[in-house]
Amino acid sequence: MEQRNQTVISEFLLLGLPIDSEQKNLFYALFLAMYLTTVLGNLLIILLIHLDSHLHTPMYFFLSNLSFSDLCFSSVTMPELLQNMQSQVPSIPYAGCLTQMYFFLFFGDLESFLLVAMAYDRYVAICFPLHYTTIMSPKLCYSLVALSWVLTTFHALLHTLLMARLCFCADNVIPHFFCDISALLKLSCSDTRVNELVIFTIGGLVIVTPFLLIITSYARILFSILKVPSAGGIRKAFSTCGSHLSVVLLFYGTVIAVYLCPSANNSTVKETVMSMMYTVVTPMLNPFIYSLRNRDMKGALGRVFCKKIFFC
Repeated sequence: MEQRNQTVISEFLLLGLPIDSEQKNLFYALFLAMYLTTVLGNLLIILLIHLDSHLHTPMYFFLSNLSFSDLCFSSVTMPELLQNMQSQVPSIPYAGCLTQMYFFLFFGDLESFLLVAMAYDRYVAICFPLHYTTIMSPKLCYSLVALSWVLTTFHALLHTLLMARLCFCADNVIPHFFCDISALLKLSCSDTRVNELVIFTIGGLVIVTPFLLIITSYARILFSILKVPSAGGIRKAFSTCGSHLSVVLLFYGTVIAVYLCPSANNSTVKETVMSMMYTVVTPMLNPFIYSLRNRDMKGALGRVFCKKIFFC
């Protein structure tokens, strides 16, 4: 009887954002502009780092990978959101939902690990400036990025495979704008205790461990500065680390609020809004944070623009 009562779900319905119908076109234009800004901004950073030899350093190598991750992370959810805002039936196939969940976890985790690599790079640059080029060798930089890709692949694949084994009954409405793992677990009519255990253990480690490593790096940087206090040293440290720290606080603040706080304390609308912060707003702001406060990026933009446009 239990098997006959279960219906095979072939697609899910995404409720999207809680927007009134008369305001939908306005928000569609806003989200489209934000997505285009994200794509163009991050592509610009990648191109500048690739074209300008002055930016061929470990810090900008990690930044180019972070920009690629931001570009893909936003592209996992935004095109689907924009399409569903113009659709009468905002649906996504079952296989498409699992695929979206996999790449959402993959690029979200990848950004987290890349932020750790960037924090370590800043730690070495400030605390061991004379040994910086020796420690941050090309081999180490490539190894850190490769390790980040491998770890995120296995973590995203683990959650996707665990989700694929679950059964979904009659209810196929997801109160979100993408296939969020917690929203899918609430729809399942199977036992989700294993999934929840993996989320709070391995998933928690993937979020908390990088965050603690970043905090440790900045604590060591602060301790190193305070040992030899000088206005110039403090100003140099903040100019070097300020951009990265801003991105870390913006990204981890919203991620921890959504996934490490009990879901019972957060309404669906609140979780959706906070998810917009790290899936849409953060990838869009990163190019501005890293370029507007960075003289090297401004200089590279001028040199590349002059060379390619005016041949000077």
